[in-house]
Formats: sequence, C-alpha cells, structure tokens
Amino acid sequence: MGLPSSSPSPLSLRKPALPPRNMLTPKRAPASGQERQVGRKLLLVFRRNLSGYLFLLPALLVFAFFVWYPIVLGFAISFQSIDMINPPAWVGWANYHHVLTDPLFAVAWRNTVAFTFYALLFGYVIPIVLALLINEMRHGKGFFRLAFYLPVMLPPIVTVFLWRWIYNPDSGLLNALLSLVHLPGGLWLETPGSALPALMVIATWSNAGSTMLIYLAALQGVSATLYEASEIDGASIWRRLWHVTLPAIRPIMLLMLVLQVIGTMQVFTEPFTITGGGPQHATVSVLLLIYNYAFQDADFGSASALGVLLFLVLAIFAVIYMRMTNRLMQGD
Repeated sequence: MGLPSSSPSPLSLRKPALPPRNMLTPKRAPASGQERQVGRKLLLVFRRNLSGYLFLLPALLVFAFFVWYPIVLGFAISFQSIDMINPPAWVGWANYHHVLTDPLFAVAWRNTVAFTFYALLFGYVIPIVLALLINEMRHGKGFFRLAFYLPVMLPPIVTVFLWRWIYNPDSGLLNALLSLVHLPGGLWLETPGSALPALMVIATWSNAGSTMLIYLAALQGVSATLYEASEIDGASIWRRLWHVTLPAIRPIMLLMLVLQVIGTMQVFTEPFTITGGGPQHATVSVLLLIYNYAFQDADFGSASALGVLLFLVLAIFAVIYMRMTNRLMQGD
C-alpha cells in the first residue's frame, strides 16, 4: 500500500513578495532650483575671473614655496634631530625640552621683552610727535620729511658702522659731545646696563622715519572742518590736538602699536651686528638665540622649536592686528 502523496500547500509555494525595483534603489533627489542657480553663479564667477586667477597663480606658487612650505617644514623639524650629517630622526618633544631648560631661554625672552618695552616707551611716541610737528609747519615740510626718512634708506651695514663710531668710548661722537658740556662719557655698548637701551636708540633712529610718514598720511585725512569748528569755539592748540587730532588718528595709532610690538620682538640685526649678544648676554634676543642654535651649534631641531614658540607668541598679536584691521575697514 503506497503512502499517500502529500500535496504541496499553496501557502508553501507562494514566494514572499519583493518590493518593486524602484523602491530598492534610493532615488536621487532632484536638485532644487535654488541649488542650480547657486552653481551657475559660481561657475559664472569662476569663468569671469579665470584670467585673474591665472595672473595670481605665479605669485601664489612663489608665496607657497617661500612662506608656507618653510613654516610647515619648521614645524616638522622641531620634532626631529637634524645635524646635516646623519638622517633625520624623530625625537618627539626633546627639542622643546632642551630649549625650555636652556638658561639662555629666559635671558633671551627677558631681553626681547625689555627691548620691546623700551621701543614702545620711546620709539612709539617719537614718530607721532615728529608727524604732528611737521604737519603744523607752514614751510619746509618736504625738507624735514626727507631728513627724517633718510635713515630708513641707509643700508643696515652703514648704520652699524655709523653708530659704532658714535658709541666708541675713545673717539666717539657721543662722548665728545658730553665732554663739551663737562659730563662724563660712558662705555655704552660694553656695559650690560646700557647696551640694550643703546641698541633701542639705533633701532628707533633707523625706523622712525617710515612710521612718521604713515602718521603724516593719516593726519592729511583729518577733515579741515573739524579744525575750523574748534577754532570758532575758541579751542587752544592743545585742546585741538587732544580732542580733534588724536581721536581722528587713533585707529592708525592702535594698528601701528600692534605692528611695532610684532616688529620689535623680532629684533636681530642690531644685536647680531653690533654687540653679538654681549656683554654678558645682555643683548641676546630670541632671534639671535635661534641663529646660535642653527649656525653655531648646528642644532636645527632646537632652532626650529624656539622658532615655533616665537611664532605662537607673535600669532596672538597677528590675530589682534587682523581684528583691528577688520573693525577699521568696517568703520570706513
């Protein structure tokens, strides 16, 4: 007797229903009209400025090769040991530890901050005073502008030899002038207490002319109606100076203040060429210490590490300068 054949159930033969094919593949949302319009505008702007971009390309390449690439390379070298003989080796934070524990690190930063303080105390005020005096002159403005700008045009090596002769303790001009009024001379570059202020005088003399011209240009933009109104009100020259002139050029003064801080903290030429960092490390600056690391000790890793630290400090003032510039442009 055979087994009854089991007939398949109609439920078992039914395959599960699959979703339609168009439901399996996600649909790409069609671009909205606004997105297409933005894309067309960008393409139009690119086509319109293509020639300008091509003209800008060589400058961007030069800037990238000589500015961006050295900055990135300096960050990389600060974590390496490089002596120009053996292959570079990664040492992590060892270069930073060596720099921070170097006794000259604190000395260099103290000298740099002191030089910046002296430069702001004297070198920041002198160009403003010169610009105000020349601006009030009736005659001879061109002569005095050229006379005060002349030191800026001198090559640095000429400035170095000139001031070495002026500060010479035996036959220098400064001691000779002091002897005429029966005052004792001094060892200006050989004494630790006077060497750094003496270098500040040289830096101020060399750079005050360019800053003075910037202030003169700002003074030319002050409206004459403000001075006329103050004269009608009976304001004296000091009141006009305090309530009209200085408020009008205050944005330029603030910008120049930040720029002067950035510039004076990078002092190198005067200590390197005149004192060599002496006497008794009294004029060693941060940049001079970087130079000594790199070209005297052949320790390029430590030089790059100190350069990175200086870069971070100056970046703070650069951000302040950019913010002030943006506010000044928005105010205009």
